[in-house]
Amino acid sequence: MPDDPHAQPIADVAEAELASEGIKPAERSSPFVPLKQPIFRAVWLASLVSNFGGLVQAVGASWMMASISPSPEMVALVQSSTTLPVMLFSLAAGAISDNYDRRRIMLVAQGFMLAVSIALALFAWAGVITPWMLLSFTFLLGCGTALNNPAWQSSVGDMVPRRDVPAAVTLNSVAFNIARSVGPAIGGAIVAAAGAVAAFTINAFSYIGLITVLARWQPPRVERVLPRETLFIAMGAGIRYVAMSPNIRAVILRAFAFGFGAIVGLALLPLVARDLIRGGPLTYGILLGGFGAGAVAGAFMSARLRRAMSTEALVRSTFIAYAIGILLVGSSRSIWLTMPGLFVCGGCWVLALSTFNATVQLSAPRWVVGRALAIYQMATFGGMAIGSWAWGRTATHFDTDRGLQLSAIALLAGAALGLRYRLPPLEELNLDPLSRWREPKVAIDIEPRSGPVIVTIEYIIKPEDVVAFLNVMAERRRIRRRDGARHWTLLRDLTDPTLWIERYDSPTWVEYVRQAQRITQADAEIGERVRALHSGPNPPVVHRMIERQTATLPQIHGSRHPTVADSLADPSRPA
Repeated sequence: MPDDPHAQPIADVAEAELASEGIKPAERSSPFVPLKQPIFRAVWLASLVSNFGGLVQAVGASWMMASISPSPEMVALVQSSTTLPVMLFSLAAGAISDNYDRRRIMLVAQGFMLAVSIALALFAWAGVITPWMLLSFTFLLGCGTALNNPAWQSSVGDMVPRRDVPAAVTLNSVAFNIARSVGPAIGGAIVAAAGAVAAFTINAFSYIGLITVLARWQPPRVERVLPRETLFIAMGAGIRYVAMSPNIRAVILRAFAFGFGAIVGLALLPLVARDLIRGGPLTYGILLGGFGAGAVAGAFMSARLRRAMSTEALVRSTFIAYAIGILLVGSSRSIWLTMPGLFVCGGCWVLALSTFNATVQLSAPRWVVGRALAIYQMATFGGMAIGSWAWGRTATHFDTDRGLQLSAIALLAGAALGLRYRLPPLEELNLDPLSRWREPKVAIDIEPRSGPVIVTIEYIIKPEDVVAFLNVMAERRRIRRRDGARHWTLLRDLTDPTLWIERYDSPTWVEYVRQAQRITQADAEIGERVRALHSGPNPPVVHRMIERQTATLPQIHGSRHPTVADSLADPSRPA
């Protein structure tokens, strides 16, 4: 049996790997290490250009809405229309990204957004844009983002080594916020000088570079042994995995709370520029630039802050600091006071969201990482969409100041959630497949769709080990169900108290094989602990059976029909 993967600390393994690859100690904590990978560097630069175009377009859309509609609610809905599709469609997009070529998915998404951007520019140039038509176009761009994001974010692990994923996630935030720090100001100047049509046209051209880079990228192809899951089964598997993963659940709840409160800084910013500071589109762009500059500063500080603080302390601090920053924005009537508040908000924004993202990526294996990221994005963008609407309604019925003040209270409540739902440490687990399981040879003919398949495993447990056995089996149950096992139960024999039977089933043979192959290196510890408690002279006895319906069959000489349950015992191999 292979050595326990947890026998050597992960940090020591990582140090040995880095030394063997010639990476200097000073470079190990550098946020720029992922840029040494050529494909990541090319995609990162192309994304920087694309993000710049997207922010110029966002300035144009927000200011156009403020110009053609007097309603604060309609202005805030520009943010909602962009984020709502991510909440609605990310899970399906995540399932697609885990089952199909991620590069092709990104090409389709980028091509779709290019087409929508061209149409938006043409309609704006023709002068036929109405408030609801503008929201429809931004909604379609949000749909493209929803399709693109899970594939793009889960592709980070295909571009850089797993140990560099947190730095790569942070660099992606840097790319976006470098664009945010200068793009909005330039976008405001473009809108002021040439109108929203020019902003929409620039955004259309910004997709071309990224499409070109993706078209030339040839990622390694992974041979698919099992058939693809159908869309709804894949979505269900993603939901089940997240529901049975306490660490990811905590991230999702906190990300929703942060998105709900923090989006006010962007949703009401056009109104801050127009009503509180009495400025125009250039002022709005400069304010967005202040937010972006803070985000860039936060990204560069992230590695140092993560070394100095726990994940929970860091995220809780971002909630509190963002609340303070947004209160300063709401009380200020001068751009020179508003900018520092937005700078703080921008730094907290990138620190919180990059930490959430990296935690999810390091808590999910490759087979489900797209869906886990999609559900995280649904929570985050769902909070943003609901928050944009809520703060817009508040500003409509009261005023912009009141909306900013209430959002600060919501952020403080989000910080308090950490007392109950703490974030896990940002550490790298070995989530590679365990690869010990081999598909057993069976004595009867079965098809991949044959089933249900029932599995039982017999353990001999001494009376003094029962409490420890029950504790470890509780974790075993969570892992089995998380990976797709159904109807998990633990049985104790009434005539032999030392005999315990673990039982679960899968709907089909192929689903059983899929579930067995999902066990990761990090899960191996639980299996080792269970087997260590088994006191029988032989390994635990495994029975794999297929359910059969009873029926009256004609007797055929020389043949034997299958019984109600055909046992496929394999005592030598753990399930």
